[in-house]
Amino acid sequence: MRKILLLTVTALLLVVSTAAAQDATIPQVPDAKQYQLLEITNGLKRPLLLTNANDGTNRMFVVEQSGRIWSMTVVDGTIQKQPFLDVSGLVSTNGNERGLLGLAFHPQFKTNGQFFIDYTDVNGNTVVARYTVLASDPNVGDPNSASYVIQIKQPFQNHNGGNLAFGPDGYLYIGMGDGGSQGDPNGNGQNGKALLGKILRLDVDSAQPYAMPKDNPAAASSNFAPEVWAIGLRNPWRFTFDRLTGDLYIGDVGQNQWEEIDFQAAGAVGGENYGWNIMEGSHRYSGEPVKDGLTAPIAEYSHNEGGCSITGGYVYRGETLKALEGVYFFADYCSGKIWTTFRDASGIWQTNLFMDTAFAISSFGEDESGELYVVNQGGSILKLVAAS
Repeated sequence: MRKILLLTVTALLLVVSTAAAQDATIPQVPDAKQYQLLEITNGLKRPLLLTNANDGTNRMFVVEQSGRIWSMTVVDGTIQKQPFLDVSGLVSTNGNERGLLGLAFHPQFKTNGQFFIDYTDVNGNTVVARYTVLASDPNVGDPNSASYVIQIKQPFQNHNGGNLAFGPDGYLYIGMGDGGSQGDPNGNGQNGKALLGKILRLDVDSAQPYAMPKDNPAAASSNFAPEVWAIGLRNPWRFTFDRLTGDLYIGDVGQNQWEEIDFQAAGAVGGENYGWNIMEGSHRYSGEPVKDGLTAPIAEYSHNEGGCSITGGYVYRGETLKALEGVYFFADYCSGKIWTTFRDASGIWQTNLFMDTAFAISSFGEDESGELYVVNQGGSILKLVAAS
């Protein structure tokens, strides 16, 4: 696989400083024979996401596309009988890419009970909403507590994005696809003032429904909408922050041929342009002239190599599989293949096929201890463990 690292000067400096701050141990190519995926629960209906609340309970939360969120016990995979939240009446699932798509717990969830969801409503438009748990039962979300954070019109049924995550800075990051169809016909990816084809960054604490972080790119350039953090994305289905370094990894779904992992070093000033629809991965896509300052992916694979739709994952920071420390995992939804990538001692990203599975991998998950899980849209949750 071709490996590239074409970064702007600013981004390069950030990469170097971040690398210096990391553990001195350089990751090695994992030996897949030393690991296995152990099923811990099944019987779910089209699960799309698995996350934790970082509240000391060691629970995990499973998102089903139809609109239900379930609480799961990590130790034995037991799913609670009552949903944590059921918004199925609010959600449209027409088309394969619509539904309840994202869930993120507020960094102070343990004390304020707030969590956020991303879904496509009955009209097919994106809604990000804030909820709280029931005052009478902190183990259940209050369906009547909803307040809209942001609503965004979707022109087509696909490329809705949907991922939510709080960054190390405490801001809420939202993944927005380019709006759909093929080839970005509305030109959203390269339009900094559009909210589609972007990573958005909102301050959900300073004002209702949100405030603009003062250091978002719009503060320095009128070419960006106030909410925009990064542009040039086709469908950033899953993105995560490295819990140790704060680096951001984005799995951006490709068009006809190339799937990519994009990277933003901790401390970046924002405004990165990941190239879509001028580029698909590191390859020319449209006839539009190539711009200066495009940020190329750190890893990519072709559809000939392994599938049709990338699923971004996590950098392993768990306690039990120490040989995987610092290794980033990602997969393909269609083929079930899992890859790894990491930066070697010379600063070059090394990408390798890790495991070939039969699962429709819709997401990865990370528990409070940093252990890694795989979400099989076919209905099961699996944990990466040492081979027995």
